[in-house]
Amino acid sequence: MPAKLSVNLNAIAMLRNRRDLPWPDVADLGRIALRAGASGLTVHPRPDQRHIRFSDLPVLRALIDDEFPKAEFNIEGYPSEDFLALCEATEPEQVTLVPDDPSQATSDHGWDLVTHQDFLKGVVSRLQAKGMRVSLFVDGDGRAEAMTLAKTTGAERVELYTGPYGGCYDDPDEAARQVELLGRTADAAKAEGLQVNAGHDLTVANLPLLVKRIPHLAEVSIGHGLTADALEYGMAETIRRFCRACGQAI
Repeated sequence: MPAKLSVNLNAIAMLRNRRDLPWPDVADLGRIALRAGASGLTVHPRPDQRHIRFSDLPVLRALIDDEFPKAEFNIEGYPSEDFLALCEATEPEQVTLVPDDPSQATSDHGWDLVTHQDFLKGVVSRLQAKGMRVSLFVDGDGRAEAMTLAKTTGAERVELYTGPYGGCYDDPDEAARQVELLGRTADAAKAEGLQVNAGHDLTVANLPLLVKRIPHLAEVSIGHGLTADALEYGMAETIRRFCRACGQAI
């Protein structure tokens, strides 16, 4: 089954926040994306609210509930008490836990699952008790033992950090090497009974090689490249292009 597309709205929100004005409208563009074939929406609310604001969450939750009940809401972030409270209030279908420092510009590494295993077990259990699926942001460096540790936290999924792959857009040999590492990580996750997501710097150009190597990829979460393409092609056509790159017949 082709990977589903979850549209990360952070870049759109960051553009909105450049002015004290309500446009571009994050919910309206989310609506266009879902109408065009996206399977869900992703947000990463950071403590400083520099892109997605806390006030966006109930609006997006209502959009999905009222108009797209088959779609999923994915909230990602570092599991501070404030973040967990936001998740419990919003009740997304999926929470993706990332090991970000608040000062980071963007996510750039996966969890150290040796150091944080006990901490993550408690967080995963808390979120699952409220009916949320949990995914852990992990490095796609081919280490099978990391997927064994991910499984012990109780999480249902992992999200492969694909930044190193996206960063070698002008080096096909390195891209092939990075895809193989991601593939080995995904294979190890599958062997542990974990579903596999992926995200960071994915594009229409680099998705086909990734989904070919990881045919069991469940979901990709894409924001920056998708938003850049939307400026050129429009949101609806961009969604269709990304869905086709995921292998969907759309």
